[in-house]
Amino acid sequence: MSGLIAAGLLLLLAVLGLNRLIRRSLAAPRVPEVGKPDGLPWQVVRIATVRRRSLFGWFIPAGERAPALAIVHGWGGNAELMLPLAAPLHRAGYALLFLDARCHGRSDEDSFASLPRFAEDLGAAVDWLRGRPEVVAERVGVLGHSVGAGAALLLASRRDDLAAVISLAAFAHPAAMMRRWLAAKGFPYFPVGAYILWYVQRVIGHRFDDIAPCHTIARVRCPVLIAHGSDDGVVPVSEAEQIYASRGAARARLLLMPGSHDEYADLERHLGALIGFLDEAMGVR
Repeated sequence: MSGLIAAGLLLLLAVLGLNRLIRRSLAAPRVPEVGKPDGLPWQVVRIATVRRRSLFGWFIPAGERAPALAIVHGWGGNAELMLPLAAPLHRAGYALLFLDARCHGRSDEDSFASLPRFAEDLGAAVDWLRGRPEVVAERVGVLGHSVGAGAALLLASRRDDLAAVISLAAFAHPAAMMRRWLAAKGFPYFPVGAYILWYVQRVIGHRFDDIAPCHTIARVRCPVLIAHGSDDGVVPVSEAEQIYASRGAARARLLLMPGSHDEYADLERHLGALIGFLDEAMGVR
């Protein structure tokens, strides 16, 4: 009997150790901003989010009665990485809020980061924008990159007060993304990989199927632009096509452009399409 107890304790310790290793391996790197939105009328803001945390952000107003966008980065990123969009969107008349999700940049730490928590933070940013006197509350949209793009679609599937969604480089399903990560690390799917996927879903409190962009897209009620780099080596372009094919009755468009997961060499040429989509969705032209 004592041998069985000892074996059980060893197994428990092994599982606890594995769980700690999983959380440490999947934790997002924190990279604070070093630049700022030069040449624009920016101001630093702190935005309250859930669990009594606060978010760092740059707010760039655009005069009175302006449409607005809440913009969020991807995993391990920060608001600064999204700044190439700032000047052209601001010139087009949009007020902008660039934010750091929890556990990223200069926002508060939390027990973990996840796609649903990105969505919570993006929702707090939307609420903040809708409360600004210089912003038209009915003309607030969201733009996200990678995990942030999945969060934008998840948020839009849960509320009906968004005017538009732009998804940049979203993956179709978290399980497929994690399986690529496991393969790159050399982990076999059975039994280690399967356990990791189960454990992550248990920690974040959501089934991957329920938060997957290829499923949430069909529940989005506002117009959606799915933009993706054709040379993306992190998230294959086929995943953007999968999300688009799963749109159901959603008013979605697919825009493929040259570029990788993080760099869009030809983005300037396609900014007109992004802005044209926003103008039409928000009814500002």
